[in-house]
Amino acid sequence: MTEIRVPTLGESVTEATIGRWFKKAGDPVAVDEPLVELETDKVTIEVPAPSAGTLSEIIAADGATVAVGALLGQITDGAGAAKPAAAPAKPAAAPAPAAAPAAAAAASKAPPADAPLAPSVRKLSAETGIDASTVPGSGKDGRVTKGDMLAAIERAASAPTPVNQPAAAVQVRAPSPADDAAREERVKMTRLRQTIARRLKDVQNTAAMLTTFNEVDMTNVMALRAHYKDAFEKKHGAKLGFMGFFTKAVVQALKDIPAVNAEIDGSDLIYKNYYHIGVAVGTDKGLVVPVVRDCDHKSISDIEKGIADFGRRARDGQLKIDEMQGGTFTITNGGIYGSLMSTPILNAPQSGILGMHKIQERPMVVGGKIEVRPMMYLALSYDHRVIDGKEAVTFLVRVKESLEDPARLVLDL
Repeated sequence: MTEIRVPTLGESVTEATIGRWFKKAGDPVAVDEPLVELETDKVTIEVPAPSAGTLSEIIAADGATVAVGALLGQITDGAGAAKPAAAPAKPAAAPAPAAAPAAAAAASKAPPADAPLAPSVRKLSAETGIDASTVPGSGKDGRVTKGDMLAAIERAASAPTPVNQPAAAVQVRAPSPADDAAREERVKMTRLRQTIARRLKDVQNTAAMLTTFNEVDMTNVMALRAHYKDAFEKKHGAKLGFMGFFTKAVVQALKDIPAVNAEIDGSDLIYKNYYHIGVAVGTDKGLVVPVVRDCDHKSISDIEKGIADFGRRARDGQLKIDEMQGGTFTITNGGIYGSLMSTPILNAPQSGILGMHKIQERPMVVGGKIEVRPMMYLALSYDHRVIDGKEAVTFLVRVKESLEDPARLVLDL
Protein backbone atom coordinates (compact mmCIF):
# COMPACT_ATOMS: atom_id res chain seq x y z
CA MET A 1 0.00 0.00 0.00
CA THR A 2 1.42 3.38 -1.01
CA GLU A 3 0.17 6.65 0.45
CA ILE A 4 -0.49 9.76 -1.65
CA ARG A 5 0.29 12.87 0.39
CA VAL A 6 0.31 16.61 -0.22
CA PRO A 7 3.88 17.53 -1.25
CA THR A 8 5.84 20.48 0.08
CA LEU A 9 4.23 23.43 -1.70
CA GLY A 10 6.94 26.06 -1.35
CA GLU A 11 7.88 28.92 0.91
CA SER A 12 4.97 30.32 2.98
CA VAL A 13 2.43 27.93 1.41
CA THR A 14 1.06 25.51 4.00
CA GLU A 15 -2.23 24.31 2.53
CA ALA A 16 -4.09 23.74 -0.72
CA THR A 17 -7.55 22.99 -2.06
CA ILE A 18 -8.37 19.83 -4.01
CA GLY A 19 -9.20 21.07 -7.50
CA ARG A 20 -10.14 17.74 -9.08
CA TRP A 21 -9.14 14.11 -9.17
CA PHE A 22 -8.13 12.76 -12.57
CA LYS A 23 -8.87 9.18 -11.44
CA LYS A 24 -11.66 7.40 -9.58
CA ALA A 25 -11.26 4.83 -6.84
CA GLY A 26 -10.55 1.48 -8.47
CA ASP A 27 -8.82 2.96 -11.53
CA PRO A 28 -5.38 1.61 -12.47
CA VAL A 29 -2.56 4.16 -12.31
CA ALA A 30 0.97 4.28 -13.70
CA VAL A 31 3.96 5.65 -11.82
CA ASP A 32 4.27 9.47 -12.19
CA GLU A 33 0.82 9.67 -13.81
CA PRO A 34 -1.03 12.84 -12.65
CA LEU A 35 -3.60 11.87 -10.04
CA VAL A 36 -5.00 15.03 -8.50
CA GLU A 37 -4.85 18.77 -9.06
CA LEU A 38 -4.14 21.03 -6.07
CA GLU A 39 -4.92 24.75 -6.03
CA THR A 40 -2.64 26.82 -3.80
CA ASP A 41 -2.57 30.53 -3.09
CA LYS A 42 -0.15 31.01 -5.98
CA VAL A 43 -0.29 28.19 -8.52
CA THR A 44 -2.10 25.03 -9.51
CA ILE A 45 0.02 21.88 -9.27
CA GLU A 46 -0.52 18.24 -10.16
CA VAL A 47 0.39 15.44 -7.76
CA PRO A 48 1.80 12.39 -9.60
CA ALA A 49 1.35 8.78 -8.58
CA PRO A 50 4.30 7.70 -6.39
CA SER A 51 3.95 4.10 -7.63
CA ALA A 52 2.02 1.97 -10.11
CA GLY A 53 -1.03 0.01 -9.04
CA THR A 54 -4.69 0.69 -8.34
CA LEU A 55 -6.13 3.81 -6.73
CA SER A 56 -7.80 2.01 -3.85
CA GLU A 57 -9.11 4.96 -1.85
CA ILE A 58 -9.67 8.71 -2.21
CA ILE A 59 -9.58 10.31 1.22
CA ALA A 60 -9.66 14.05 0.35
CA ALA A 61 -12.56 14.83 -1.97
CA ASP A 62 -12.82 17.65 -4.52
CA GLY A 63 -13.03 21.04 -2.84
CA ALA A 64 -11.46 19.90 0.44
CA THR A 65 -8.74 22.00 2.08
CA VAL A 66 -5.63 20.00 2.95
CA ALA A 67 -2.36 20.84 4.70
CA VAL A 68 1.15 19.94 3.57
CA GLY A 69 1.74 16.25 4.28
CA ALA A 70 -1.99 15.41 4.50
CA LEU A 71 -3.12 12.01 3.21
CA LEU A 72 -4.94 12.35 -0.11
CA GLY A 73 -5.48 8.71 -0.99
CA GLN A 74 -3.87 5.30 -1.25
CA ILE A 75 -2.58 3.12 -4.04
CA THR A 76 -2.63 -0.68 -3.88
CA ASP A 77 0.65 -1.82 -5.36
CA GLY A 78 0.37 -4.00 -8.42
CA ALA A 79 -2.74 -4.59 -10.52
CA GLY A 80 -4.87 -6.20 -7.78
CA ALA A 81 -8.46 -5.23 -7.17
CA ALA A 82 -8.95 -2.18 -5.01
CA LYS A 83 -11.70 -3.40 -2.67
CA PRO A 84 -10.04 -6.42 -1.03
CA ALA A 85 -6.87 -4.39 -0.48
CA ALA A 86 -8.76 -1.51 1.05
CA ALA A 87 -9.89 -3.53 4.11
CA PRO A 88 -6.53 -3.85 5.88
CA ALA A 89 -5.83 -0.18 5.22
CA LYS A 90 -7.99 0.81 8.17
CA PRO A 91 -6.01 -0.76 11.03
CA ALA A 92 -2.70 -0.07 9.26
CA ALA A 93 -3.44 3.61 8.92
CA ALA A 94 -4.31 4.14 12.56
CA PRO A 95 -1.08 4.30 14.56
CA ALA A 96 -2.30 7.27 16.60
CA PRO A 97 -5.15 5.48 18.47
CA ALA A 98 -2.89 2.51 19.21
CA ALA A 99 -0.35 4.86 20.71
CA ALA A 100 -2.95 6.73 22.76
CA PRO A 101 -2.44 4.72 25.99
CA ALA A 102 1.30 5.22 25.74
CA ALA A 103 0.76 8.94 25.15
CA ALA A 104 -1.49 9.13 28.18
CA ALA A 105 1.04 7.27 30.31
CA ALA A 106 3.83 9.57 29.16
CA ALA A 107 1.78 12.73 29.67
CA SER A 108 2.90 13.00 33.26
CA LYS A 109 6.55 12.85 32.20
CA ALA A 110 7.54 15.79 30.05
CA PRO A 111 10.65 15.32 27.87
CA PRO A 112 13.79 17.15 28.91
CA ALA A 113 13.82 20.77 27.68
CA ASP A 114 16.97 20.11 25.68
CA ALA A 115 15.86 16.74 24.31
CA PRO A 116 16.97 16.54 20.66
CA LEU A 117 14.33 15.92 18.01
CA ALA A 118 14.66 12.98 15.66
CA PRO A 119 15.78 13.96 12.13
CA SER A 120 12.47 12.73 10.67
CA VAL A 121 10.55 14.91 13.16
CA ARG A 122 12.66 17.98 12.34
CA LYS A 123 12.13 17.40 8.62
CA LEU A 124 8.34 17.11 8.96
CA SER A 125 8.26 20.19 11.19
CA ALA A 126 10.24 22.24 8.66
CA GLU A 127 8.12 21.05 5.73
CA THR A 128 4.72 21.60 7.32
CA GLY A 129 5.32 24.48 9.71
CA ILE A 130 3.92 22.48 12.65
CA ASP A 131 5.89 23.20 15.83
CA ALA A 132 7.02 19.84 17.25
CA SER A 133 6.98 21.29 20.77
CA THR A 134 3.17 21.60 20.55
CA VAL A 135 2.70 17.93 19.57
CA PRO A 136 2.00 15.40 22.38
CA GLY A 137 4.83 12.84 22.40
CA SER A 138 4.31 9.10 22.72
CA GLY A 139 7.97 8.08 22.68
CA LYS A 140 10.32 7.39 25.54
CA ASP A 141 10.16 10.14 28.19
CA GLY A 142 7.40 11.81 26.15
CA ARG A 143 9.55 12.44 23.08
CA VAL A 144 7.80 13.29 19.83
CA THR A 145 8.00 10.52 17.23
CA LYS A 146 7.47 10.54 13.49
CA GLY A 147 4.08 8.88 14.07
CA ASP A 148 3.09 11.71 16.44
CA MET A 149 3.99 14.28 13.78
CA LEU A 150 2.04 12.44 11.06
CA ALA A 151 -0.98 12.27 13.38
CA ALA A 152 -0.69 16.01 14.06
CA ILE A 153 -0.50 16.68 10.32
CA GLU A 154 -3.65 14.63 9.80
CA ARG A 155 -5.45 16.63 12.51
CA ALA A 156 -4.36 19.90 10.92
CA ALA A 157 -5.47 18.70 7.50
CA SER A 158 -8.92 17.68 8.72
CA ALA A 159 -9.47 20.83 10.78
CA PRO A 160 -11.75 23.43 9.16
CA THR A 161 -9.84 26.18 7.43
CA PRO A 162 -11.07 29.72 8.15
CA VAL A 163 -12.13 31.36 4.91
CA ASN A 164 -13.24 34.68 6.32
CA GLN A 165 -9.77 36.21 6.07
CA PRO A 166 -9.59 36.35 2.24
CA ALA A 167 -13.23 37.38 2.13
CA ALA A 168 -12.57 40.26 4.53
CA ALA A 169 -11.45 42.38 1.59
CA VAL A 170 -14.74 41.75 -0.24
CA GLN A 171 -17.99 43.45 0.67
CA VAL A 172 -20.81 41.11 1.68
CA ARG A 173 -23.76 41.89 -0.55
CA ALA A 174 -27.40 42.17 0.35
CA PRO A 175 -29.70 39.37 -0.91
CA SER A 176 -31.08 39.89 -4.41
CA PRO A 177 -34.82 40.00 -5.10
CA ALA A 178 -36.20 36.55 -5.90
CA ASP A 179 -36.63 37.31 -9.63
CA ASP A 180 -33.00 38.45 -9.91
CA ALA A 181 -31.62 35.68 -7.70
CA ALA A 182 -33.08 33.06 -10.04
CA ARG A 183 -30.94 34.48 -12.86
CA GLU A 184 -27.70 34.67 -10.88
CA GLU A 185 -24.92 32.12 -10.72
CA ARG A 186 -22.88 31.76 -7.52
CA VAL A 187 -19.39 30.36 -7.99
CA LYS A 188 -16.89 29.83 -5.16
CA MET A 189 -13.74 31.90 -5.56
CA THR A 190 -10.61 29.88 -6.25
CA ARG A 191 -7.79 30.07 -3.73
CA LEU A 192 -5.78 32.06 -6.28
CA ARG A 193 -8.57 34.62 -6.72
CA GLN A 194 -9.08 34.90 -2.94
CA THR A 195 -5.35 35.49 -2.50
CA ILE A 196 -5.28 38.12 -5.25
CA ALA A 197 -8.22 39.93 -3.62
CA ARG A 198 -6.65 39.83 -0.16
CA ARG A 199 -3.15 40.87 -1.25
CA LEU A 200 -4.32 43.78 -3.39
CA LYS A 201 -6.54 45.13 -0.63
CA ASP A 202 -3.77 44.68 1.93
CA VAL A 203 -1.48 46.81 -0.25
CA GLN A 204 -4.06 49.58 -0.49
CA ASN A 205 -4.54 49.50 3.27
CA THR A 206 -0.81 49.45 4.07
CA ALA A 207 1.22 51.32 1.45
CA ALA A 208 1.04 55.06 0.80
CA MET A 209 0.38 54.35 -2.86
CA LEU A 210 0.60 57.04 -5.50
CA THR A 211 0.79 56.96 -9.31
CA THR A 212 2.75 59.24 -11.61
CA PHE A 213 2.37 59.30 -15.40
CA ASN A 214 4.43 60.08 -18.48
CA GLU A 215 4.27 59.23 -22.15
CA VAL A 216 6.83 57.75 -24.48
CA ASP A 217 7.29 58.12 -28.23
CA MET A 218 7.68 54.53 -29.46
CA THR A 219 8.89 55.49 -32.96
CA ASN A 220 12.51 54.37 -32.55
CA VAL A 221 11.78 51.17 -30.65
CA MET A 222 9.13 50.17 -33.21
CA ALA A 223 11.52 50.91 -36.10
CA LEU A 224 14.26 48.87 -34.43
CA ARG A 225 11.88 45.99 -33.81
CA ALA A 226 10.51 46.04 -37.37
CA HIS A 227 14.04 46.06 -38.85
CA TYR A 228 15.41 43.16 -36.78
CA LYS A 229 12.41 41.02 -35.82
CA ASP A 230 12.88 38.40 -38.56
CA ALA A 231 16.62 38.02 -37.97
CA PHE A 232 16.03 37.97 -34.21
CA GLU A 233 13.45 35.20 -34.40
CA LYS A 234 15.60 33.19 -36.82
CA LYS A 235 18.61 33.32 -34.51
CA HIS A 236 17.00 33.09 -31.08
CA GLY A 237 13.81 31.15 -31.78
CA ALA A 238 11.71 33.79 -30.00
CA LYS A 239 9.73 36.77 -31.18
CA LEU A 240 11.13 40.23 -30.55
CA GLY A 241 8.51 42.08 -28.53
CA PHE A 242 8.56 45.23 -26.44
CA MET A 243 9.01 43.58 -23.04
CA GLY A 244 12.74 43.04 -23.55
CA PHE A 245 13.27 46.74 -24.21
CA PHE A 246 11.07 47.76 -21.30
CA THR A 247 12.80 45.38 -18.91
CA LYS A 248 16.25 46.65 -19.83
CA ALA A 249 15.05 50.25 -19.58
CA VAL A 250 13.61 49.55 -16.12
CA VAL A 251 16.88 47.99 -14.93
CA GLN A 252 18.83 51.06 -16.11
CA ALA A 253 16.40 53.32 -14.25
CA LEU A 254 16.52 51.15 -11.08
CA LYS A 255 20.31 51.49 -11.03
CA ASP A 256 19.96 55.27 -11.17
CA ILE A 257 17.13 55.44 -8.61
CA PRO A 258 17.78 52.58 -6.15
CA ALA A 259 14.88 53.56 -3.86
CA VAL A 260 12.45 52.18 -6.44
CA ASN A 261 14.14 48.78 -6.01
CA ALA A 262 13.89 48.91 -2.20
CA GLU A 263 11.33 47.69 0.31
CA ILE A 264 10.38 48.34 3.93
CA ASP A 265 11.25 45.82 6.64
CA GLY A 266 9.98 47.12 9.97
CA SER A 267 11.87 50.35 10.58
CA ASP A 268 14.55 49.52 7.98
CA LEU A 269 14.81 50.03 4.26
CA ILE A 270 16.26 47.13 2.26
CA TYR A 271 18.09 48.30 -0.87
CA LYS A 272 18.48 45.44 -3.33
CA ASN A 273 21.52 45.38 -5.57
CA TYR A 274 19.99 42.77 -7.84
CA TYR A 275 17.23 43.11 -10.40
CA HIS A 276 14.57 40.41 -10.43
CA ILE A 277 11.75 41.74 -12.60
CA GLY A 278 8.24 40.33 -12.25
CA VAL A 279 6.15 40.22 -15.43
CA ALA A 280 2.38 40.12 -14.89
CA VAL A 281 0.68 37.41 -16.97
CA GLY A 282 -3.08 37.09 -17.26
CA THR A 283 -4.56 33.57 -17.23
CA ASP A 284 -8.11 32.25 -17.16
CA LYS A 285 -7.63 31.56 -13.42
CA GLY A 286 -6.26 34.97 -12.53
CA LEU A 287 -3.15 37.13 -12.66
CA VAL A 288 0.22 35.57 -11.89
CA VAL A 289 3.62 37.27 -11.80
CA PRO A 290 6.58 35.06 -12.76
CA VAL A 291 10.00 36.60 -12.09
CA VAL A 292 12.85 36.98 -14.59
CA ARG A 293 15.94 36.94 -12.39
CA ASP A 294 19.16 38.95 -12.70
CA CYS A 295 17.94 40.98 -15.66
CA ASP A 296 21.01 43.21 -15.44
CA HIS A 297 23.08 40.21 -16.57
CA LYS A 298 20.66 39.07 -19.28
CA SER A 299 20.47 40.15 -22.92
CA ILE A 300 17.23 41.26 -24.54
CA SER A 301 17.05 37.85 -26.25
CA ASP A 302 17.42 36.02 -22.91
CA ILE A 303 14.67 38.16 -21.39
CA GLU A 304 12.32 37.67 -24.35
CA LYS A 305 12.81 33.89 -24.29
CA GLY A 306 12.28 33.79 -20.53
CA ILE A 307 9.08 35.83 -20.69
CA ALA A 308 7.71 33.74 -23.59
CA ASP A 309 8.39 30.54 -21.65
CA PHE A 310 6.76 31.92 -18.49
CA GLY A 311 3.70 33.11 -20.41
CA ARG A 312 3.22 29.76 -22.08
CA ARG A 313 3.58 27.78 -18.86
CA ALA A 314 1.42 30.24 -16.89
CA ARG A 315 -1.49 29.68 -19.26
CA ASP A 316 -0.98 25.90 -18.98
CA GLY A 317 -0.81 26.08 -15.16
CA GLN A 318 2.75 24.72 -15.15
CA LEU A 319 4.56 27.49 -13.26
CA LYS A 320 6.47 26.56 -10.12
CA ILE A 321 5.98 28.50 -6.92
CA ASP A 322 9.64 29.53 -6.64
CA GLU A 323 9.38 31.07 -10.12
CA MET A 324 6.94 33.64 -8.73
CA GLN A 325 8.90 34.66 -5.65
CA GLY A 326 11.72 37.10 -4.98
CA GLY A 327 10.82 39.85 -7.45
CA THR A 328 12.11 43.36 -6.76
CA PHE A 329 10.00 45.31 -9.30
CA THR A 330 7.04 44.46 -11.54
CA ILE A 331 5.98 45.37 -15.09
CA THR A 332 2.37 44.93 -16.19
CA ASN A 333 1.22 45.39 -19.78
CA GLY A 334 -2.45 46.28 -20.03
CA GLY A 335 -1.87 47.48 -23.58
CA ILE A 336 -2.25 43.98 -24.99
CA TYR A 337 -5.90 44.13 -23.89
CA GLY A 338 -6.40 47.67 -25.22
CA SER A 339 -5.90 49.69 -22.03
CA LEU A 340 -5.01 53.31 -22.75
CA MET A 341 -4.23 54.33 -19.15
CA SER A 342 -4.45 52.74 -15.70
CA THR A 343 -3.12 52.97 -12.15
CA PRO A 344 -1.60 49.57 -11.34
CA ILE A 345 -1.60 48.29 -7.75
CA LEU A 346 1.71 47.41 -6.10
CA ASN A 347 2.87 43.81 -5.90
CA ALA A 348 3.77 43.64 -2.18
CA PRO A 349 6.31 43.89 -0.69
CA GLN A 350 7.75 45.70 -3.72
CA SER A 351 7.70 49.49 -3.77
CA GLY A 352 7.14 50.09 -7.48
CA ILE A 353 5.21 48.76 -10.49
CA LEU A 354 5.31 50.04 -14.05
CA GLY A 355 2.18 49.94 -16.20
CA MET A 356 2.53 49.77 -19.99
CA HIS A 357 -0.41 50.63 -22.20
CA LYS A 358 -1.74 50.66 -25.74
CA ILE A 359 0.39 52.28 -28.44
CA GLN A 360 -1.80 54.85 -30.13
CA GLU A 361 -1.00 57.31 -32.89
CA ARG A 362 -1.48 60.89 -31.72
CA PRO A 363 -0.55 64.33 -33.07
CA MET A 364 2.61 65.56 -31.33
CA VAL A 365 4.62 68.75 -31.70
CA VAL A 366 8.12 67.77 -32.88
CA GLY A 367 10.60 70.54 -33.66
CA GLY A 368 7.82 73.09 -33.94
CA LYS A 369 5.78 70.95 -36.33
CA ILE A 370 2.81 68.67 -35.73
CA GLU A 371 3.61 65.05 -36.53
CA VAL A 372 1.71 61.81 -36.01
CA ARG A 373 3.65 59.64 -33.57
CA PRO A 374 2.98 56.23 -31.94
CA MET A 375 2.62 57.17 -28.27
CA MET A 376 2.24 55.10 -25.12
CA TYR A 377 1.25 56.28 -21.66
CA LEU A 378 3.41 54.96 -18.82
CA ALA A 379 2.19 54.74 -15.24
CA LEU A 380 4.43 54.19 -12.22
CA SER A 381 2.62 53.31 -9.00
CA TYR A 382 4.91 53.57 -6.01
CA ASP A 383 4.99 53.46 -2.23
CA HIS A 384 5.44 57.04 -1.07
CA ARG A 385 6.81 55.78 2.26
CA VAL A 386 9.91 54.58 0.40
CA ILE A 387 10.05 56.70 -2.76
CA ASP A 388 9.81 60.49 -2.91
CA GLY A 389 7.93 62.18 -5.73
CA LYS A 390 11.16 63.49 -7.26
CA GLU A 391 12.62 59.97 -7.38
CA ALA A 392 9.46 58.52 -8.91
CA VAL A 393 9.27 61.16 -11.63
CA THR A 394 13.00 60.86 -12.37
CA PHE A 395 12.70 57.08 -12.63
CA LEU A 396 9.89 57.38 -15.19
CA VAL A 397 11.85 59.98 -17.18
CA ARG A 398 14.84 57.58 -17.27
CA VAL A 399 12.61 54.82 -18.68
CA LYS A 400 11.20 57.24 -21.25
CA GLU A 401 14.68 58.39 -22.34
CA SER A 402 15.91 54.81 -22.81
CA LEU A 403 12.91 53.81 -24.90
CA GLU A 404 12.94 56.90 -27.08
CA ASP A 405 16.65 56.42 -27.76
CA PRO A 406 17.28 52.64 -27.55
CA ALA A 407 21.00 53.13 -28.22
CA ARG A 408 21.24 54.24 -24.56
CA LEU A 409 20.45 50.66 -23.54
CA VAL A 410 23.39 49.34 -25.56
CA LEU A 411 25.76 52.05 -24.38
CA ASP A 412 24.66 51.78 -20.73
CA LEU A 413 23.73 55.47 -20.54
